[in-house]
Amino acid sequence: MALRVIVVNGGSSSGKTSIVRQMQDMLAEPWLAMSVDDFVDALPPALQQSPDGFDVTPDGAVQIGAVFTCLETAWMAGVAATARAGAPVIVDDVFLSAAVSQARWRTALSGLAVAWVGVHCDGAIAHEREASRPNRDAGMAALQARQVHQDVVYDVQVDTSRTSARQCAQAIVTNLGLAQ
Repeated sequence: MALRVIVVNGGSSSGKTSIVRQMQDMLAEPWLAMSVDDFVDALPPALQQSPDGFDVTPDGAVQIGAVFTCLETAWMAGVAATARAGAPVIVDDVFLSAAVSQARWRTALSGLAVAWVGVHCDGAIAHEREASRPNRDAGMAALQARQVHQDVVYDVQVDTSRTSARQCAQAIVTNLGLAQ
C-alpha cells in the first residue's frame, strides 16, 4: 500500500512547518499540508482562551477542553477522508497528550499507510525561536520540547537544533523512500 499520510509531531517552534514546506518541494507528487495551527485558527473566538476550548497558562502550558477535543476528532476524520479520497497529506501537529494523541491519530487514519515523524529541538533553542516570533506564547516551546514525544513511536526522527529544515526534510524523504 502506498504511503498516503505523513504525520509530523514536534513542540512549538521546533521547525515542523518549515520542514513540511521543504518536503512539499522535494516530493514528486503534490502533497497537501494540514496543520493543527490551521485547525486552531478555524475555531470560534469563544473557544480560544476558554476552558471548553483551549487556553494557554502564563507559563506556556496548553490546556484543552472537551469541546476542543470533540472538534479536533472531527478535524482528524476530515484529514483522513482527504487522504482516503486520493490526496496525500502531511499533517503538522503537536501531540499535547503525547502517546494518547498518536493513538487518536491511529484511530482516525486506520486503513491508511502512515509514516510517523518526530521533530526534536533542544528546549533552549526552541525557546529562543519562540521569543523571536510575536505570535507565540512565552514558555510553550520549552515545555513541549520533550513532552510531546513521551512514548510516541516514530518511523523517522530529526533534530532541528543544529540541522536546517531542508536537511531534515531531505532526511525524512530519503528515509521514507520518497526521494525523487
